[in-house]
Amino acid sequence: MPRKEIPVIEEYFMENLGEGLYQKRRTVLMRQINEEVRKMMGELFTNLEEELEGFIFYADKLDGFYSMYMLVRMSQHVNNAQDAGSFLSVTFASCLVKIKRNFDKFVQNQIAAIEDYKVQKKSRCGIIGFVHNFGEFANQAESIFKGSDRHTHLDKSYSALVKVVYQQIDRVSTEHGKTPREVVMLAVLSQLKIPCLDGDRKEAKQVYQDNLSVYTTNLLGRPLEKIQVFFEGVESKIASGVKPEEVGYQLAFSKQELRKVIKEYSGKEVKKGLDHVYKKVEKHLCEEENLLQVVWFSMQEEFIKQIKHYEDLINKCYPDSGISLSFSVTDVLQFFSEIAQAH
Repeated sequence: MPRKEIPVIEEYFMENLGEGLYQKRRTVLMRQINEEVRKMMGELFTNLEEELEGFIFYADKLDGFYSMYMLVRMSQHVNNAQDAGSFLSVTFASCLVKIKRNFDKFVQNQIAAIEDYKVQKKSRCGIIGFVHNFGEFANQAESIFKGSDRHTHLDKSYSALVKVVYQQIDRVSTEHGKTPREVVMLAVLSQLKIPCLDGDRKEAKQVYQDNLSVYTTNLLGRPLEKIQVFFEGVESKIASGVKPEEVGYQLAFSKQELRKVIKEYSGKEVKKGLDHVYKKVEKHLCEEENLLQVVWFSMQEEFIKQIKHYEDLINKCYPDSGISLSFSVTDVLQFFSEIAQAH
């Protein structure tokens, strides 16, 4: 029938049956046609769904990431179908269910691998293997799901994976005997640029900073122990009501006592103590992520902060005394640089 005659016929039936009844009959007719077409397609392609399922199974067995690709692509086919009841739409929708199951299984396998991670206690911990693996997983997944309306499925997977990553980092930090807990806890996920992980990334950054601070403070310790104790006593006197400029008149905190304490810490001795600290840090840290440099710089900042604090107290409590430490901030910067270069 010529296409131009169809509107005329439709107008005739609408006038005689009424628009409502016509549309109802037309819907029934189209459904019958679709069923007939679907039945005919099923008879022509009896093995299509079976073949597709075989391909889905085979691809997933080769690499779980293929299930991600198929989830994205098959979802597009199903969502863009003009007729959800067509033969291909029904076939693809059935396959999509199986692909989603494979995707979920792949994520569960990732979780199981993290939970089953065994600690290598005989060597330095370094950046934990499953942290690297999760980073690679996330980067590849983001490239696959970019722009896909199925990204919500991936976001749910991230939440489950990040939760178990944090749990297992905590476990490893407790079980590993050769590496301090704070060093293991530096292996966090603050570098991942994934929108749904913004909250986790901020938490990871805070965990990183907290553990870096604790490790730096604990390992650096009190390199100027006697000076530290002396000025703690000075601060205690000030806190009890003694004016700063009058502290020096206290026998235990006189200028003579301060000079005696300072004399015990020459620049040479300070550098020797810092070199010993560096060797301890080397035993704990690996070459990955420049952690050694990061920690050494953090220690440098902490030590300089201590020195400046002592200098401020000297200026406040012993003005015009001419007393100063045996080394300057510039000397300390040089010590840290020379020690790092020597190793």
